[in-house]
Amino acid sequence: MTELAGQPPIVHETPLAARHASLGARMIDFAGWEMPVQYTSIVTEHRAVRERVGLFDLSHMGELFVEGPAAAEALGGAIVSDPSALAVGRAQYSMICAADGGIIDDLIVYRLADDRFMVVANAANATAVSDALAERLRGSRAVLDDRSLAMGLVAIQGPRSVEVLRPHTDVDLDQLKYYAIAEGTVGGISALVARTGYTGEDGFEVFADSGRIGELWDLLLDAVRGADGVPVGLGARDTLRLEAGMPLYGNELDLTATPYDAGLGRVVKLDKTMDFVGRTALERVAADGPKRRLVGLIIEGRGIARHGHPVHAGERRTGVVTSGTHSPTLGVPIAMAYVTPTDGEPGTMLDVEIRDARVPARVVPLPFYRRSA
Repeated sequence: MTELAGQPPIVHETPLAARHASLGARMIDFAGWEMPVQYTSIVTEHRAVRERVGLFDLSHMGELFVEGPAAAEALGGAIVSDPSALAVGRAQYSMICAADGGIIDDLIVYRLADDRFMVVANAANATAVSDALAERLRGSRAVLDDRSLAMGLVAIQGPRSVEVLRPHTDVDLDQLKYYAIAEGTVGGISALVARTGYTGEDGFEVFADSGRIGELWDLLLDAVRGADGVPVGLGARDTLRLEAGMPLYGNELDLTATPYDAGLGRVVKLDKTMDFVGRTALERVAADGPKRRLVGLIIEGRGIARHGHPVHAGERRTGVVTSGTHSPTLGVPIAMAYVTPTDGEPGTMLDVEIRDARVPARVVPLPFYRRSA
């Protein structure tokens, strides 16, 4: 977010801003973008996605294309995963780290061709990721094309997603596996269709030119409503991802955290042939173990644990809550927190400090919610 002295922050609008207004959405400033937080209620939208289907505007996300004869090798030297191991049409969850192992952002990397990748970054970090990739690709036989403002992104999420999308696309959804992507059309509009999402449900993310994303939204919103679904804002997106145990940058992930702290060391490929920024620091953490551990908590007393609330093990402070809410699906308060590794075993009883009171909380495995197959 850019801020000038004495002036309010500059807020971007997605190409769908007028449509959100016409739907009566409550808008907020999120990472420098004016975004819908809810259309009706967060709980109603949350349950629609869990039980049926919902449609999201994610056009604030960053889309960065890396292409050239050395794209796989060059990108592998910039991020912690190994994009060269991806088959064309597949995707991987990844991170881009600083030299000390701290997380600049978490990413999804899609291989569109042997020599072409799309990297999707969080809105708040898209510029930082673009700058870091540009620096790290310098001198390689690969180029960066930042198309963040030229592309729009909408997501269809929920158990009826296939039913909603199938009549409108030439992509074979039965052959599109989880964490896969295909080029095709949706409603006759050229698009990239990925079977990815941030809700814990089956679903698709559809990327298209920003000038056509409004047409796509209109088409898909009609289809979603026909399946008893609704448009969904960032509020329900947050409760959905929290139930699914998915980290949020700025809460669970930041420059002070390593992938190993967050329980995501599996994305770090220390055995890949190319060197990458942060490797030495991450090798040290992998060998010694992280100094904190991200855990799930079920709050067993009254109150909702929120970001920043202290967590105690007896009289000793062991950590801090990173995210918390009342789970619409489980019907209980849940939270994620960083704690001392020895306090992170499932079944351990801890206390969360909520409004100056100590409230008991039980450590549970993540995710809190896992959809049935």
